[in-house]
Amino acid sequence: MTAFLALVFILLIAFAGSLMESASIQAAKNWRRADMNRAIESVFAEYQKELLEEYELFALEGSYESGGYSEEKIWDRLSYYGAGGMDHEMARLQIISDDGGSPFLSQVSSWVKYKYGLDKLEGLLGNVQIWKSQDEEIKLYQEKEQEEGRELSSLLEGQQQSLPAENNPLDTVEQLKKSSLLSLVMPRDRQVSQKRISPSDQPSGRALEQGYGSFDDVAEQGDISRLALGVYLLEHFSSAVPEEGEEREPGGGGLDYELEYMISGQPSDMENLEKTVQKLLLIRTVSNFAYIQTDSAKRAEAAAMAVAMCALLAVPAIVEAVTQALLFAWSFGESVTDLRALLNGSRVPLVKDSESWQLQLSGLLTLGSGGEWNEGKDTASGMNYEEYLQILLFLTSADEASMRSLDLIEQHMRLEKGMEWFRIDHCITKMEIDSRCSLRRGISYSFSTYFGYN
Repeated sequence: MTAFLALVFILLIAFAGSLMESASIQAAKNWRRADMNRAIESVFAEYQKELLEEYELFALEGSYESGGYSEEKIWDRLSYYGAGGMDHEMARLQIISDDGGSPFLSQVSSWVKYKYGLDKLEGLLGNVQIWKSQDEEIKLYQEKEQEEGRELSSLLEGQQQSLPAENNPLDTVEQLKKSSLLSLVMPRDRQVSQKRISPSDQPSGRALEQGYGSFDDVAEQGDISRLALGVYLLEHFSSAVPEEGEEREPGGGGLDYELEYMISGQPSDMENLEKTVQKLLLIRTVSNFAYIQTDSAKRAEAAAMAVAMCALLAVPAIVEAVTQALLFAWSFGESVTDLRALLNGSRVPLVKDSESWQLQLSGLLTLGSGGEWNEGKDTASGMNYEEYLQILLFLTSADEASMRSLDLIEQHMRLEKGMEWFRIDHCITKMEIDSRCSLRRGISYSFSTYFGYN
C-alpha cells in the first residue's frame, strides 16, 4: 500500500511539474509575442508626420530620412523597441505605390467615408451613369459630324458648286478648330503656366521599390472608390482656375495645374491644360448639340441662314445638309463660350435650355477674332470648372489618377517641404513579419506579427 501511494504521489508531482513547465513555456511565448507587438506598434507609430498633415495618409517612411530604403533599418528599430534577440523575416510588405497605387486608393476611400460618410458618395452615384455615357456619346457625335460633313461635300461636288466665302460661319469654325484651343478660351488677363516636370523622375515613370505578398483588403476600383478619389483630389490639389482670393506664388517647383495633370498626364502645365479643355470641349459640344436639336427656334434660324447661303444652288438636299452643318458649328461655338465661362470661374449647366444658351448664330462669324470676347454667362444652377473636372477624373483610370497623385505628393514633399530624401516608394503601409526566438533548453518558438494602417 505504501509503495502504491508513493507511485501515485510521484505521478501527481510529475503531472504538476509538466503543467508548470507548460505554463512557463506559454508565458514565455506570450512575453515574446507581447515584446514583438509592442515593438511593431512603436515602429508604425513613427509614421511620416508631414504626409499625414498634408495629405491625410499614414505611412512609415522606410529610409528613415536617409533616402536609402532598407529592411535592415526596420529590424534595427524593432530591436530598439524591445524585439531584439529574435530572427526576423519579412513575410508580406505593402508600399503605398504598389499595384498602381491601390494602397493609396484604399486610404483615400477610408478617409472620404470617415470625413463625409457614405451619403456624399451615394449622392454622386446618381450621376455615374450620365458620366459613363460621355465617352460613347462623344464617339457617336464625332461619327455623325464626319458623316454629315462627307454628305455635304459629296452633294456640293455633285453639283460642281461651293458655298460662298463671304458671311460663311462654317469656314470660320473650321479655321478655329485648327488653331490653339487655349488661345481661344483662356481669359486674356491670365498667363498660362510654363512649368514642366521630368516624367522619368516621377514615381509613375521610374522603377520603384516593390512590396510583396498578397493583401486582400486593398480597395477595389469600383464606382464608390473612384468617386472617393475624385472628392479627395478636389480637396487636396489645385487646378488652372484658382479659387476666389487664392494667389499662386510665381516660380517654385512642381506643376501648378495639378488636377489637369491627373487627367492628362503630360509633363507641362500647358499641355495638361490643353488636353483637359479639349476633353471638356467635347463634353460641352455633345450636350449643346443634343439640346439644339430640340430647339425649334434655333433650328429655324439655322435653316434660314442655310437658305441664304445656298440661294444660288437651289438644291433642297444641300440646304438641309448645310443646316445640319450650321447646327454642328453653332454647338462648337457655344462650347467655346462655355469654356471661357468655366475658365473665368463662372458656372455652366451640364444640360442647356433657351435661357442658358449664350451665343447667337451670327456670333460665329466673329468668334475668335481680335476684338471679340464673349466670356459667357454665370448660371447659378450650373457646374463650375472643378465640378466638370470631377467628371473627367471619374472617367480617368483609377491606376493612372492614383499614380499621378503620388507623383505630385512626392514633388510637394521634396520641393515645397524641403524633404529632398523623400520618395513615395519608401512609404510602407502594411507588413507581416515571421519571427523565431529561443525560449530555453533548446526550445524555439516561431510566430507571425501583422500591422497595417487602415
